[in-house]
Amino acid sequence: MRPLRLDMAGFTVFREPTTIDFTDADFFALVGPTGSGKSTVLDAICFALYGTVPRWASTRGIGNALSPSSAEARVRLVFESANSRYVATRVVRRDARGNAKTGNAGLQLMPAGFDVTKLDTGMSPEDLGEVIAGTPAEMEQAVLEAVGLPYEQFTSCVILPQGQFAEFLHAKPATRQQILVNLLGLGVYEEIQKRASARAIRAEAQLATVDQVLAGLTGTDDESLAAAAGQVAAARTLADAVEAALPELRAARAAADAARTGVAALDAEIAELARIRPPEGVAALARAVATARTEATEAAGAVALAEEREEKLRGELAGAGDPAALRLLLRAHAERDRTAGEARTLGAGLAEAETDHRAALDALAQARTAAEEAAGALEAARRAYQEAQNSDRAAALRAQLAAGATCPVCAQPVHEVPAVPAGSTLAAAEAAGHAARAAADAAQRVVAERDQAARELERALERTRARHDQLDARLAELAAQLADSPGPESLRQRLETLEALRRDLDEAGGSVRSTREAQRRARAGVEAAEERLRTAWRDFDAARDGIARLGPPAVDRDDVAAAWTALGDWAAGEARRRRDERVGAAAALRDAEATAAAVEERIGRLFADAGLAVPDDPVRGAAVAVERAEAEHRRLTERREQARQLTEQRGTHERAARVAKTLAGHLRANNFERWLLTEALDLLVDGASGILRELSAGQYDLGHDKGEFFVVDHHDAGLRRGVRTLSGGETFQASLALALALSEQLAGLSTTAASLESILLDEGFGTLDAATLDTVAATLENLAARGDRMVGVVTHVPALAERVPVRFEVHKTPRTARIERVG
Repeated sequence: MRPLRLDMAGFTVFREPTTIDFTDADFFALVGPTGSGKSTVLDAICFALYGTVPRWASTRGIGNALSPSSAEARVRLVFESANSRYVATRVVRRDARGNAKTGNAGLQLMPAGFDVTKLDTGMSPEDLGEVIAGTPAEMEQAVLEAVGLPYEQFTSCVILPQGQFAEFLHAKPATRQQILVNLLGLGVYEEIQKRASARAIRAEAQLATVDQVLAGLTGTDDESLAAAAGQVAAARTLADAVEAALPELRAARAAADAARTGVAALDAEIAELARIRPPEGVAALARAVATARTEATEAAGAVALAEEREEKLRGELAGAGDPAALRLLLRAHAERDRTAGEARTLGAGLAEAETDHRAALDALAQARTAAEEAAGALEAARRAYQEAQNSDRAAALRAQLAAGATCPVCAQPVHEVPAVPAGSTLAAAEAAGHAARAAADAAQRVVAERDQAARELERALERTRARHDQLDARLAELAAQLADSPGPESLRQRLETLEALRRDLDEAGGSVRSTREAQRRARAGVEAAEERLRTAWRDFDAARDGIARLGPPAVDRDDVAAAWTALGDWAAGEARRRRDERVGAAAALRDAEATAAAVEERIGRLFADAGLAVPDDPVRGAAVAVERAEAEHRRLTERREQARQLTEQRGTHERAARVAKTLAGHLRANNFERWLLTEALDLLVDGASGILRELSAGQYDLGHDKGEFFVVDHHDAGLRRGVRTLSGGETFQASLALALALSEQLAGLSTTAASLESILLDEGFGTLDAATLDTVAATLENLAARGDRMVGVVTHVPALAERVPVRFEVHKTPRTARIERVG
């Protein structure tokens, strides 16, 4: 895996969109102050591929990807692997509750020769190439197939995280062994052992199945096949013999069928002739028709007489007058008598009402006079009261007047003060006024009551007069209406006469209806009798048509009974003649059937000689016998071929089971895996020792004993020392040597298709002295100079950074981090 371009936005310290172009950076360094975001660049590469970062393992996971104030983090990595270019994208979003979730993840295979700089033109995701993975769940397998390394191996061979250089160096043997198993993919041999065991079980099961089928395949020897071939030959011989006897059998059966058809035809004609018999009562049909026609004629005469009487009564009733007009005149006479009586009664009441009205008017006039007098008395009492008030006020002023003073009322000088009266008359005047008011109110009430009474009597009088006028007008109308009336008694007699005529007319109408019903029944009787006669002729015609092919004689169409008699006599004679003919035809049929039976018996002996039951159809029976014999022969041949194939399969299954069991047994002991691990560790230590010797200026070699690492100190007489006794700088040198050796040799040792086209070291190198640092720098330069791998380092050591041809300087501002390429 070789990174080509990295785009970040909202990812940890890179809040603003940031792009790093690695296309021509074979050897580069990420430099900058501590905490500026150097390691974040490697985190972004790892996150884009695997969705996680080594230093997030013990914290809150993908929530670390988001900048503190960002709701979305977006990372896109363009990389090469095995001569193909890919683009990996991951997007993390923060929801309303503050939880971080992967919103999008995808891996696309870019077209060949795609220019990475075109990503700056705002291309849509569809333009980036074929979609290999479109969800986080699909990414893991897709990245593994593209890069060739799972996450654990990638962070041990491609990106070496900060602070983890010495983990492999200081690990326990069992832990280191497991790391090598994972890195080298040796778990595949355990899977091979499991699959071999499963294959052995399947092969043994298949072997048992084949044995069971072979045990059931009997009758496949040469004797059984020869017997089946003989049965085929015998069946074919039988079929040929039956085919040779068929013409004679067909001729005999044809003759028997013809004779049988002749006898059946005679039997059918005899039966048809026997059914020709005159129906019962056919002789009485003509008499019944004549009788019905006579009854119909008599019924028609009765209808004519009844209709004539009804028409006569209808004319008399029409000339006798209108009963409705007579009843109207009777009602007018009764109304005139009622109206005259009511008018006389109302006239007497009218005179009495007029007298009462005049009396009420007189009483009203008297009440009004009394009211006027009471009103005058009230006015006099009011004046007396005012005079008494004035007298009292004057008496009150006199007490304040003095001779020669000015009067406060008239403003004139007072010459003499009058004497003050002995007492006041105001109370008496007030009492007189109240009495006059009461008398006046009482008089007004009497006037109102009498006025109301007079008005009511006047209205009643007007109603009585109006009703009297109405009665007089109605009497005048009735008098005009009854001017020509003969009188009530005469009218009643004429109505009784009309009623009698109406009853006679109703009786005549009933007679007409009854005679018409009798006429209808008579006509129906005629039609029924004539229909029975027509039915008799239709039955005769049907019977004669049924035997028309036999040539019946012609008949007289005027007498159905005679026609039936003639046809019956002819049919009886013809039946006797045909019964005589049937005796000879039956004898011929017996002879033809005997001949056919003899041929069938001969064919039956052929089947019996062949050991077969005699079939109903010899031709088909012979063909079935041939087909069954041939099918049995084919079945035995196929079973023999099946047995041969199963025998070959049995050998194959037996060999497969033996090989699978042997392989599973070898792998079950873990000797093969242990040997592979030992070889891998020897090669790894040998390569790392050479690198360490160069880094330490020939002081140290690296070795291992029973899984434990040690160094040989050539400056101390080849002393063997445990790796935990090394100083910090020496530990870094040994860890770097192991990392470089592991990265170089993993591709050759691993069972996976890993593409190790880069190594990225996240270590500060601050623990190395100048000489060692120079050696490390030279080692990394030589590794990059080989041209088969990109080398990247993260450092804040200026001496190392200056020796790297391409530097990406990381600067951090209060808002975001930014990257500048130098060199």
